[in-house]
Amino acid sequence: MNTVITPTTTIPSLADIAAHYDDLDDFYRSFWGTNIHHGYWVSRNESVEQAVLNLTRLVAEWAAIRAGDRVCDIGCGYGATALTLSREYGAAVTGITISKKQYEHAKLAAAEKPNVNFLLGDALQNRLASETFDVVIAVESTEHIRVKANLFSEARRILSSGGRLMVAAWLTRERPAPWESKYLLEPICAEGRLPSMASAAEYRTMLEDTGFRDLKFLDLTHNVKKTWTICALRLIKRFLVDPALRRRLLDPRFTNRVFAKTVFRIRLAYETGTMRYGVFAALR
Repeated sequence: MNTVITPTTTIPSLADIAAHYDDLDDFYRSFWGTNIHHGYWVSRNESVEQAVLNLTRLVAEWAAIRAGDRVCDIGCGYGATALTLSREYGAAVTGITISKKQYEHAKLAAAEKPNVNFLLGDALQNRLASETFDVVIAVESTEHIRVKANLFSEARRILSSGGRLMVAAWLTRERPAPWESKYLLEPICAEGRLPSMASAAEYRTMLEDTGFRDLKFLDLTHNVKKTWTICALRLIKRFLVDPALRRRLLDPRFTNRVFAKTVFRIRLAYETGTMRYGVFAALR
C-alpha cells in the first residue's frame, strides 16, 4: 500500500525550496548553527553541538568513509558535514545545495580547503561525470525530492562500482492514520516545503528497485527527537526577547514564517510516533 505523503496544497517547486532556505537563513543558523540536521543523542546528556557532530560521525561510519574517498554530499546545506568529513576522515567532498545563501556560506567556509568543493543547483541535474564518487550521502535532503527514486538513480549513476550510498531521512510511520496525515504530515510537508515524505519500507523498496543492494537500516527516532524540543524552547525564548524576530514572524508578507509553527507540529509528530527518523546504507 502506497502511503507516500504529499502536501494537499501546491507541491513546492525547486524555487520554493530554495526560497525557504534563503528566507530562513538567519533563522536556521541562529537557532541551530551551520549543521542543519538533527542531533543524535547517545547518552542524552550531550550538548547540541556534540549531538549534531555525533550524527555526522554516524553518517561517516555507515558510509565507511576512508581517507582519499571521493564523496558527494547531496543537499549539503552550509557545508558543515562536508568540512567535517574532509577534516576528520581525509575525504575529498563535493557538496550540492539549491540555496544560494547556503552555497555562499559554504564556499566561504571552504575557501582554503582544497579537498572540499560546493556546487549550486539541482542535484538531479548536476552534470557530474558517471562513476565519479566512492560515496554519496544525502542527509535530510531526500524529503525535498518528490520522486525519490530519481535521486537514487542519479546517485547510482555517479557512484563507482561497489560505491556506497548513505541516506539519513525524515520518515513517516508505516501506514499513518488519516488524522495523522491530515493534521501532521501533510501540513509539515506544505510548511516545510517538502514535496513528499515516505516510510522506511517505501525507502527500502525504492532503493532496491533502483538497483542498490546489501541494504541496512537503523531507526534513530528516539535518539534524535530531542532536537525539536530544543528548537521549540529556543523559538519561544527568542520570540519573547527578540523584537525583530517577533515582528518578522508576525509579518504576513513573510510567507516562510509558517515554518515557526511547523517546529511545534514536528515535535508533536515525533511524540505521537507519526514521524520517524532513520539511516540507510546500501551498495551500488
